[in-house]
Amino acid sequence: MHAIILVGGRGTRLQPLTDSRPKPMLPIIDVPFLEHQLRHLKSHGVEAVTFACGFLPNQIVGYFGEGARVGMQLTYVVEPEPLDTAGAIAFAARTLDPQRLLVCNGDVLTDLDVGRLIAEHEARGAVATIALTPVEDPTRYGLVRTDERHAVLAFLEKPTLEEAGDDRYINAGTYVLEPEVIAMVPEGVRCNIEREIFPALVGKRLHAIGFDGYWNDIGTFPSYLAANVDMLQGVFGPGGHEGNRYIAPDAVVAADATVGWGAVIGPKAVVESGAHVVKSVVLEHARVGVGARLDGVIVGEHGVVEDGVEPEPGSVVSPGVVGELAGS
Repeated sequence: MHAIILVGGRGTRLQPLTDSRPKPMLPIIDVPFLEHQLRHLKSHGVEAVTFACGFLPNQIVGYFGEGARVGMQLTYVVEPEPLDTAGAIAFAARTLDPQRLLVCNGDVLTDLDVGRLIAEHEARGAVATIALTPVEDPTRYGLVRTDERHAVLAFLEKPTLEEAGDDRYINAGTYVLEPEVIAMVPEGVRCNIEREIFPALVGKRLHAIGFDGYWNDIGTFPSYLAANVDMLQGVFGPGGHEGNRYIAPDAVVAADATVGWGAVIGPKAVVESGAHVVKSVVLEHARVGVGARLDGVIVGEHGVVEDGVEPEPGSVVSPGVVGELAGS
């Protein structure tokens, strides 16, 4: 099975962390998010991936190359200009022979059963199948309504709780598409698959399958922090980390500093004497000053938390900017 992963966005909700790197290259614990995603896809039989790139593609290419790191065949296409989701998918797909494709957003950490999604798609003779995930508050998303055979009936964007009723399943950002779907996308213009292509397919062999399990869109500061904490605890991934914390082998932590539950200390980061770090991510080359206290904070690469400072929970210390808080 060949997959296309969408990695072209600017990651604006995660700025300033994403000013100098693509969102999918932000680390979850000790490797970029994309490495976790690729290994998950490989475990479900995906052997080849084409990245649909846009912003800073060389960082992705430089890290993964042709795929030896993950044991997969990797290729890359770069949009000449932003083409939106359907445009990006079609731009990448047209570099391949026509075939059934798995499509994934490059910012969703999930344990979705990809094999079952593909099997359901095939069994129902679908032209496109959307994976769905349940959420507690559907008002922030778009609900997907289906019949008893999982055929899509309607899309409901950001409904009120009254409009949603008992429905809680939203688009999970993973699709199986037949070549006919790619043929619907005009060449060289912006086109959105969620708002333009999928609605046009309602009643025309468009299906959607609900999955329970782990799902996290890492595109906001709280969800990015939660992804790290969840992986530390083994909520997602192969298992928990000792003490539910992670300290990179080349990080420097003072003997009397505290690095506690939910803390991630990245490569070459420094935690000074008397500092206290819990439920926080400290990225590479960052410094947590003497006596500083972090709880629910993200420190960007080369960022500095000054001595004695205690940022508010939810704060983000900008990369390479001493003591400046970006806010949540």
